[in-house]
Amino acid sequence: MADLITLGWRERLALPQLGIDMLKAKLDTGARSSSLHVDTLEHFERDGVTWLRFSIHVGRRQPVDVSCEAPALDRRTVTDTGGRRTTRWFIRSEVQLGGQTFDVDINLTDRRHMLFPFLLGRSALFGRFAVDPSLSYTQSRPLALARNIS
Repeated sequence: MADLITLGWRERLALPQLGIDMLKAKLDTGARSSSLHVDTLEHFERDGVTWLRFSIHVGRRQPVDVSCEAPALDRRTVTDTGGRRTTRWFIRSEVQLGGQTFDVDINLTDRRHMLFPFLLGRSALFGRFAVDPSLSYTQSRPLALARNIS
């Protein structure tokens, strides 16, 4: 555990494969999977593969609409904090955080009533990071992150 990077309960990260240079995220060791808020979501076929097309508003002060496409990884049942079970689409995408780039399975859902558009769950954190709930925004922004909105 001593060689793990310690992060706070909230951090800024990037999803470069989706064209998202910066996004505020809640790090949640109680959640198994990671979740990304999407405003729209549709699935379609491309060369016999199911793809997902979705959009997200990035930033609060001056929101920017980002349109994304990614191959669908699969659909899984997820239990939310209220105990409700829903079937959600999952994608796999790179995450940049704490000077590291790694792949994460991410479910796409409506998080508009949540404070953070992205929730990074324990499956993504395990073996990479320790989370100290008394800390926030411990990591400096990479250059790619510094040019976008918070």
